Amino acid sequence: MLYRNGLRLGILGGGQLGRMLIQSAINYNLTNCILDPDANAPCKNIADEFTQGKLTDFDTVYHFGKQCDVVTIEIENVNCEALKKLEEEGTPVYPQPHIIELIQDKGLQKQFYLEHNIPTAPFVFINSPSEIGEKWSQFPAILKLRREGYDGRGVMKLNSLADIENAFDKPSIIEELIPFEKELAVIVHRSINGEVRTFPVVEMDFHPEHNLVEFLFCPASINWQISKMASDVAVQVAEALGIVGTLAVEMFLTKDGKILVNEVAPRVHNSGHQTIEGNVTSQFEQHLRAIMGLPLGNTHVKQPAVMVNLLGEDGYDGPAQYKGLEEVLALDGVSIHLYGKQFTRPFRKMGHVTITDPDLQTARARAKKVKETLKVVS
Repeated sequence: MLYRNGLRLGILGGGQLGRMLIQSAINYNLTNCILDPDANAPCKNIADEFTQGKLTDFDTVYHFGKQCDVVTIEIENVNCEALKKLEEEGTPVYPQPHIIELIQDKGLQKQFYLEHNIPTAPFVFINSPSEIGEKWSQFPAILKLRREGYDGRGVMKLNSLADIENAFDKPSIIEELIPFEKELAVIVHRSINGEVRTFPVVEMDFHPEHNLVEFLFCPASINWQISKMASDVAVQVAEALGIVGTLAVEMFLTKDGKILVNEVAPRVHNSGHQTIEGNVTSQFEQHLRAIMGLPLGNTHVKQPAVMVNLLGEDGYDGPAQYKGLEEVLALDGVSIHLYGKQFTRPFRKMGHVTITDPDLQTARARAKKVKETLKVVS
C-alpha cells in the first residue's frame, strides 16, 4: 500500500480544486505540497508547502515532483514530459502522464473514442479556418480548440460558413451540433488496485452565453435505464484509458435516448462538487483513496443536492465582496464554499453553494433563491 502517515502529496495547481483536495487530505494526515504560478493562489495559505512556479516548465515540475511521494493534478495544462521522467524514476504520478497528455488534446480524445467504440458526436480535424469549407458542410456546428480550452473558453458555435472569419486560427476540431435532451456527467474513480466506482449521474444546466455550469442537479431527472447507460459508458472510458484517480465524463443525452461522450477531465471536477455534502464519500476523498491504494468509499446519495456556481458578476473587477451572504446562510440546507480568490472579474469562478434537501424540487427552488440573492461584486 502507498498510504502512510505524513505522505508527501504533490498537487500541480493551487486553485479551488487543489484547495478542496487539501481539505480532504488533512483528514489523512498528508503533507500537502502545492505548485502554482500564482503567488496568491487559493491554496497558498492552507498548503503545508507552497512553491510558486510554472506548471508547463520541465525543470520546475520535475524538481517539485522529486520532493514528493506521489504526484497528482488539479489542472491538465502541465508538463507531461517532466511527469513521465518522474514516473520512470519511480515517483507515482496519478493520473498517469500519458493519459494527461492524451486528454490535453481534444482531437486525440475524440480519436480515442472512435478507436475504443465509445459513442461521441461526428467530427473532423481542422488546422485553419480555410479548411472548414472543404471539410464540413453541416451547420450549425461546434468548433473547439484542440488544446488549452477550459471553463467554456476555446469553444464556439458556427451558425454558417459566414462565421468562419471569426473562427479559431489554431488546430481545432469541428463537430456536429447535437440536439440533446439533457447534459449529464458521471464522476468515476479507478484505484491503483483496479477497483472502480461511479457517483450517481448528475444533470447540468449551463449559462447560455458563457458555457459555464450555472446549476447542477443530483440525482439527474432520468430513468434507471438511462442512468445505467451513462454510468456504463463512463466506466468504459475509464477502463479503456486504464486511468488511476478521477475521471469526469461529460455527456449528451440525445432526444432519441442515446448517450454521447462530449469531453472528459482526468481530475476532480466541477460536476462533482455537490458530493461534499450530498454523498457518503466526496469526490475529493475518493480521489485520494484511489491514488493511495485505499478501498474506495460508498458513493450513495445521502440527500438530493443542487450545486450553484458562484461567479463574478458582470461589470465588477476588483477585490471580491459577497453581497447577500447573510441572507443565503439563513436558508436551510445551504453550504457555502468560497475559493479564497482575492479578486473578482466577470464570470470568474469564485465559489459554489450546495443546497441539500430530502426533496429535490425544494432544493431546486432554494437554489434559484441563492442564485438571485448571493452576488460577487467589488
